[in-house]
Amino acid sequence: MKRLRTVLFVTGLVICIVSFGFAFSEASAGPGQRVEAAVQSFAPSQVEDSVCLACHNKDGFSVKLDSGETLSLTINTDAYKQSTHGSNDVTCVTCHSDIDGFPHPKRTTETLRDVKLKYYTSCQQCHAKQFTQTLDSVHQKSLAAGNKNAAVCADCHNPHTQKKIIDDLGTLLPYARLQIPETCAKCHSAIYYTYKESVHGKALTEGNPDVPTCIDCHGVHNIQDPTTATFRNSTPYLCAKCHTNDALMYKYGLSTQVLNTYVADFHGTTVVLFDKTFPDQPTNKPVCTDCHGFHDVARVDDPKKGLSVRENLLARCQKCHPDATANFPDSWLSHYIPSPDKYPMVYYINLFYKFFIPAVLIPMLILVVMDFGRMMINRFRKPKPVEVKKHPVKTKKSKPADEESRHD
Repeated sequence: MKRLRTVLFVTGLVICIVSFGFAFSEASAGPGQRVEAAVQSFAPSQVEDSVCLACHNKDGFSVKLDSGETLSLTINTDAYKQSTHGSNDVTCVTCHSDIDGFPHPKRTTETLRDVKLKYYTSCQQCHAKQFTQTLDSVHQKSLAAGNKNAAVCADCHNPHTQKKIIDDLGTLLPYARLQIPETCAKCHSAIYYTYKESVHGKALTEGNPDVPTCIDCHGVHNIQDPTTATFRNSTPYLCAKCHTNDALMYKYGLSTQVLNTYVADFHGTTVVLFDKTFPDQPTNKPVCTDCHGFHDVARVDDPKKGLSVRENLLARCQKCHPDATANFPDSWLSHYIPSPDKYPMVYYINLFYKFFIPAVLIPMLILVVMDFGRMMINRFRKPKPVEVKKHPVKTKKSKPADEESRHD
């Protein structure tokens, strides 16, 4: 009995010491580590994808929403594994963080659109930069204004099938570039069919990666409103990204002087001045799209719209200059610098004046400088005293008296 008391006493003492040690170590660790430990202890368990796909890999697996629409719940396992998410071991519950087991929580979405809008914000967990850019886009502003049909991440990137679209250097892969117009066509179908018939769209559908797609003009995630004065005033610089590229334009025999020739004339000078001084103020001076079109840009030799056809060019000029006659477009040099090959008469007249004007003005300038120099010399030079030479004064001599009497 006495031995039992001793054992119990020692055991109680050890428990007290250990408890005191834990309490002391926790207090000395500070509140930060206690919070971290609490977060870890309550972190949801990571459910393996195989558990989810046991049901969601079945064909025809779906659920009917309150709106009467059918939400497909089937996920193609092979397609997901080949996607950029699957190949990077992004699990189902990374995005569907509200589901951590079965049975699932009660569904709160009523329509198919509500489902996308519920989960699109989960993209910012891995794609914070891109998600932040979308917050300033025309799509997000429309969504914030109450338009539920405004595009969100999943409308352009299917999270279950999206493959890698950029290489390790961040360059868009060729196959992805060709698919961009079709992605935008989900919402902008009318514009897509117009673009498809343009000189850019036709080349892209033939597999030419050199031509601009939607994102080259409108941006990717931070797409701005193209109807603003700011966007319109910046159009020349937008087109110049391709049309001032020497290597790119050389392949197609196009002039790289597009921006320089435009800025040098009255139209371009005014637009550039507005863009730098009042970027948000509209101007009635034409920019690239006023003459060449927006999504329907045609080849210059196109018989219906090409601006190398005299009648087409005159019709474009008459939009701003209704009184323009048939000879009015002759003053336009078609974005080319005059040369012996292009507009030789203008070139040689310019060449003549390059020599004639200096030949006239330089001698005149020399004459003016010489005249001014002489004037300054005369003004500041001390005048020398004039020496006056004295000459003897000649007086008439009186004649002798006998000579005067002789004359008498």
